[in-house]
Amino acid sequence: MTENTIHEKKVSAKEREARKKRKIIVFAVEIVVILVMLAILYIVMTQVNDEGPKVTVLETENLEIPDAVVENETMKGYMNIALFGVDARTDDQIYKGSRSDSMMIASINLDTGDIKLVSVYRDTYLNIGTDSYIKCNHAYFYGGAEQAVKMLNMNLDMDITNFVTVSYSGLRDVIDGLGGIYIEVDEVELQHINNYQMDIAEVLNCDYEPVTEPGYQLLDGIQASAYCRIRYTAGDDFKRATRQREVIKAIEEQAKKADLATLTKVFNSAIDDIYTSLDKDDIMELIKNIANYRIVDEGGFPEESMRTTANIGAKGSSVIPMDLEANVVWLHQFLFDDTDYEVTDSVREYGQKIKEDTTPYINKN
Repeated sequence: MTENTIHEKKVSAKEREARKKRKIIVFAVEIVVILVMLAILYIVMTQVNDEGPKVTVLETENLEIPDAVVENETMKGYMNIALFGVDARTDDQIYKGSRSDSMMIASINLDTGDIKLVSVYRDTYLNIGTDSYIKCNHAYFYGGAEQAVKMLNMNLDMDITNFVTVSYSGLRDVIDGLGGIYIEVDEVELQHINNYQMDIAEVLNCDYEPVTEPGYQLLDGIQASAYCRIRYTAGDDFKRATRQREVIKAIEEQAKKADLATLTKVFNSAIDDIYTSLDKDDIMELIKNIANYRIVDEGGFPEESMRTTANIGAKGSSVIPMDLEANVVWLHQFLFDDTDYEVTDSVREYGQKIKEDTTPYINKN
């Protein structure tokens, strides 16, 4: 056996160990919306400023919000929050150095309380905020929340100034603290959910209860976490993002049934896993209509009919917006009911670059 072969085996073993540690990271974002709600309740109830989520301030001038977007009347009256689930394995990596393997935009209509969720697929080939084009989840790795928010604003013509980031470890406690959530598990998902439970239980060093039959049922924290991880079914990673949004909606429904003491306890169990730009003033603004907040629609970006996948050489298998401009128009119609949106020149420029980079690889398929 050669020295190179021994080295390759060591690297392979190391990578396998790293993958095992990452087994439960992808689904972290499922709890973000409800954690924001719980944070609001927590601060209103306790009136303390020295405890709470890790808070930072994003400088608006660094977020690349297009002037045309700032002036857009249709977008006023909405609060758009970026939601990141990161593969942090240390406390510091929640800030930077981890990939945002789950990304969503939560758009809140401040007049009605309606919330629309859009998953931005982690492998989407975009400008990551530095005129480098690669999978968009790299933006958080290189520049933390600020660069990830910047990336979303640049590519999608958004005006996001707030974010919430969570690491994976709070999900089980949140769901168990709420008494579980109700999810429809189909026959195909049943074939995978217990295998994922075994992986998660190994990482968390805990027991798990097998799911034995399909159907609409109450799942505990480990079971729901496993459900979020399922990707080897029809729809692959796109379907997994759909499952993540299903879990958000299920958590929301359970939280609305809980009393304040239960919600406060749940929040306290997850507070160390939250990093956000929402300060007390932001939270107090949201509290005005908290009882009326409801998730009314959800989707994914790029939109299904306007995306494809290809292996972009060394950049890996990527989700490609076949027409970035058309996808951004769709996004603004979906989030803001804007049927006449015209994209900025920057989006046109990024879209052209994406086409130039990816067309040769798409044509190979």
